[in-house]
Amino acid sequence: MVVLVTLFSHSGTFMTWPNMINVLRSISTNGIIAIGMTFVILTGGIDLSVDSTLALSGAFAALTFNSTGSSELAFCVCLATGLAVGLFNGVMVAHFNVPPFIQTLVTMTAARGITFIVTNGTPIGKVGSFITFFGRGTILGFPVPILLMLVAYVIGWFILTRTTVGRYTYAIGGSEECTKLSGVSVRKYKTLVYVIGGLTASIGSLILIARLNSAQPSMGDKFEMDAIAAVVIGGTSLAGGTGTIVGTFIGTLILGVLMNGMNMLGVDSFAQYVVKGGVILFAVLLESRKKAR
Repeated sequence: MVVLVTLFSHSGTFMTWPNMINVLRSISTNGIIAIGMTFVILTGGIDLSVDSTLALSGAFAALTFNSTGSSELAFCVCLATGLAVGLFNGVMVAHFNVPPFIQTLVTMTAARGITFIVTNGTPIGKVGSFITFFGRGTILGFPVPILLMLVAYVIGWFILTRTTVGRYTYAIGGSEECTKLSGVSVRKYKTLVYVIGGLTASIGSLILIARLNSAQPSMGDKFEMDAIAAVVIGGTSLAGGTGTIVGTFIGTLILGVLMNGMNMLGVDSFAQYVVKGGVILFAVLLESRKKAR
């Protein structure tokens, strides 16, 4: 894709440093959400509610700031909302055996509805300087959203490869029954991965509302599909048990470069959805063939 855009783009700006920074900044929100999605999918689950969780977290954060004037409190409310939604999903899936697809679909619908109710269907302006720093600030010349994404991936990689949580996440996806028989509290760890998913969605919300300096009830729409796409393209099996955080990062990069390149080539926005769908299907077919081998 990089070669094609470089050859056919007339602007000559694709391989420039500013554009690479722009690509990384544009994928920062989806990249962070995809980390939580990786944990969930590794256990054999799915989380369709991350887009609505993002919108709800942002709405509560903006409402908190406009009511109290405290950007720091709004920051805490945003993260707490994501954690609460993730905990709700995790408890329902792990303790009440609700299928992940159904549970997160219900949460997606309900959370989006609550967002429209509390915002009255209109954007809520201003989120405060403390939050806007996460979307517009820089550290040593690097945009904060990019640094936040990279730090999140390092933490995600460490948890998955160097901790008990990561080991049991893979084990549950490989064989939940065997993991349970070995004495592991499957319910606890399945709940935890959905909490991580909710947390990463709320961190993504922080970046988005910071860049917009407002919370919009419709923001984040279809972000769950981009996150799932990044995870699948990165080589994580939808059946669970196989995949890496590094792969998810590569998948996020591929999607970001793909969308940026198509924009530069002037590809119709509707056609871009078709291309993205084709890339996802190709990744799934590759994974199926590898499993069959």
